[in-house]
Amino acid sequence: MVSASWNRSLRARVDPEGSAPPLVYGPAELREVRSAHPLAAVVPTLHRILDSAVDASAQLFIVTDADGRILWREGAAPVRTAADRVLLTEGTQWREDTIGTNAMGTALATGQPVQIYSAEHLVHAYHTWTCAACPITDPDTGRMLGTIDVSGQQDSVHPAMVQLVSAAAELAEQELRVRMMVADQRLREHRLPDLHRLGGQPGALLSQSGRVIATHRREDCPVTLPERVDTSHGSGRIDLGGGVHGTLEPLPEGWLLRLPRPTARTAPRSTARTPTGSTPAPRPRTGGAPDATGPLALHLLGPDSPVVRLGGRRLPVSLRHAEILALLALHPEGRTAEQLALGLYGENGNPATVRVEVHRLRAQLGRRVLLTRPYRLADAPDCDLLRVRARLAAGDVRAALAAYRGELLSRSEAPEIRAVRDEVAATLRTSVLELGDSDLLWQLACRDLGREDVAVLEALATALPRTSPRRASAVQRLNALLAADG
Repeated sequence: MVSASWNRSLRARVDPEGSAPPLVYGPAELREVRSAHPLAAVVPTLHRILDSAVDASAQLFIVTDADGRILWREGAAPVRTAADRVLLTEGTQWREDTIGTNAMGTALATGQPVQIYSAEHLVHAYHTWTCAACPITDPDTGRMLGTIDVSGQQDSVHPAMVQLVSAAAELAEQELRVRMMVADQRLREHRLPDLHRLGGQPGALLSQSGRVIATHRREDCPVTLPERVDTSHGSGRIDLGGGVHGTLEPLPEGWLLRLPRPTARTAPRSTARTPTGSTPAPRPRTGGAPDATGPLALHLLGPDSPVVRLGGRRLPVSLRHAEILALLALHPEGRTAEQLALGLYGENGNPATVRVEVHRLRAQLGRRVLLTRPYRLADAPDCDLLRVRARLAAGDVRAALAAYRGELLSRSEAPEIRAVRDEVAATLRTSVLELGDSDLLWQLACRDLGREDVAVLEALATALPRTSPRRASAVQRLNALLAADG
């Protein structure tokens, strides 16, 4: 890895003897750039995580943007002074093509956590320094936002620094994900009336980045929306593919997408006649899968999940098959094997493995229930997860809380399942807290989601009268939590 980085740096004509990082931002410009950067929201969290480790080991805590420019730098005065001497300062740029191999620039170049020790730096001036950095990715767009870095003199380095910055980056991405979910819910709450006012015309609410947040569509709508719509050209007519065009309208928090109205179609009449009083002959069975009938019901929330019923009959399913059904329920337009592999296993997923699992699941459910090309459910299932999400999208927090029986497939480690699990829990919790209704707060506090949540218990103690037994219970639990946390 270091050798490849040196080769990139030398091809960019970085001088190992005399290169210095360029100063890109002055103090006034730096303040403006910081305030507008997405990582500004998580810098306090990163500081809390790394503060004690940085102070104890005489290190610098650094956050850069995606172009390697240092936006934040904190640390003890002696190490800041040493860093100033080698221009390891706010506003300078640390890409590989400007200052050679270094943890921040190499993490940006490779997309991986990196530790660069002493003489592994290309430029000789940094041979007394050791740095560990990890990139931070935007959970909304998937783009790299920047890096978090810990740098110090080589005699103060700790071997676990790369693991520490990796953990901090993961927590930062999780906080960004929760903030994204809260913003999505706020968009739904504020702008669903705009969507409903379309009447018979289908449409969708989009985030600022073009993610589809909510839809209003008819079954005969010819458009299958992707997860994200390209909004880079701004408002106006937009090509949705397949010769279909929509119209984008800007909203304060995102976009309203108007889809074309379905055209009336007349089904062709059959020329075949059935003799009076007779019953049409059934179509012949074509092979291996059972000819299952009846509605599909999925119970995916709570400690007793998963439960799958087809036509009222309970079917035994593995956790992996339940995960596949959950993803297909979440994506009624269908998923390819590659998309399912990404959702189930992450970037290392194997589509061939997914095809085998779907084949087994299809043999159990029937060919008329689970369709192919792409893999999809023939009909929308009766699914507790979809009910909770729909009620949250409609702003009916009370009904959503009543339908929420617990976490989505709590034993699942599939990346997309974990993300949806966190999204639903965070959106429900935030919605209850924002309403401030004491009855809803009490219901939340009686569930695993809010039982040991300090913010929920504090809100409940504030909302209830002092004479309420519920308030006494909440205060007692709150004090016990705070005492346990020191």
